[in-house]
Amino acid sequence: MTDETLPHVPVDPRLLEILVCPLTKGPLEFDRVRNELVSRSAKLAYPIRDGIPIMLPDEARPLD
Repeated sequence: MTDETLPHVPVDPRLLEILVCPLTKGPLEFDRVRNELVSRSAKLAYPIRDGIPIMLPDEARPLD
């Protein structure tokens, strides 16, 4: 299974309120469609797997 075919597990909204980008310490936006956290300042999107945000820059997808 690829990330696109995995079911989306909800993320605790309280967790989303306290998370920041590990590189810029700036705010993150939740992209419900792609199931990832987006850092506009770092131009990266961090994946969420099994309801757990993967906040590692090496795992992040570069934004176009």
